[in-house]
Amino acid sequence: MDAFSIRKAKLVRGILTMMAALLIGPTTASAQVKVLMSGGFAGAYEKLLPQFEQATGIKVTTGSGASQGTGPQTIGGQLAQGVAADMVIMSREGLAELMAANRIAAGTDVDLARVPLGVAVRAGAAKPDVSSVDTFKQAMLNAKTISAASTSGLWLKNELFPRLGVADKVNLTLTPRGTGAAGMVAAGEAGLAVMPVSEIVVAPGVDFAGAIPAEIQMIQTFSAAVVAGSKEVEASRRLIQFLASPGAAEAIKKSGMEAVVASR
Repeated sequence: MDAFSIRKAKLVRGILTMMAALLIGPTTASAQVKVLMSGGFAGAYEKLLPQFEQATGIKVTTGSGASQGTGPQTIGGQLAQGVAADMVIMSREGLAELMAANRIAAGTDVDLARVPLGVAVRAGAAKPDVSSVDTFKQAMLNAKTISAASTSGLWLKNELFPRLGVADKVNLTLTPRGTGAAGMVAAGEAGLAVMPVSEIVVAPGVDFAGAIPAEIQMIQTFSAAVVAGSKEVEASRRLIQFLASPGAAEAIKKSGMEAVVASR
């Protein structure tokens, strides 16, 4: 079988798997699923969701929040306040916290995609060299302010910057959400943002300067799960199965992430 035939066969298998993910289970056309999602998976989600709704008749409403951190804007904070949600999509670190707090239905968590951290600069601005540990470190020192959010921001603050010896030499501003971190750069309020590549490529007013070096890279995993007490468990499971299917891998890849299913 030639290379073209192999690619065609893989594409057909992916489409068939996606169709199976949509069709499995009882009729839930009247279901309405409420999703709370952090920004890292948003690019792929926005491309895939219309396909799911059209194929199943299931209506989905989507709210946003940070995977980790404190305050009412986090996904955990919203759930604690009683915000209604059937399903979450967030960093694996944030999801682990919700699972420990018994806010997630047991056995429903599924990894969807992985994404490296990258550096964002204001659109049109000179892009610093961040290809090595030394040049990345220098870029951080040269920036007047560095913005970050949620899981990646906490990692920079608590792990990477102390390891590089720059924790007390840089001005790191943590925002509640990735959109805020990118917005600071777009507005000229921060010189750089460090955040998931998938958030950088869809953020207005910023350019992608490059991924941080492999030696100090943090690969984030974004996962989905059903919220404990949801009345739309079956419909939520179908959406998760759809997002985790081989047919969703191409949209995930185009958003700057790697589909977990593609690596199995």
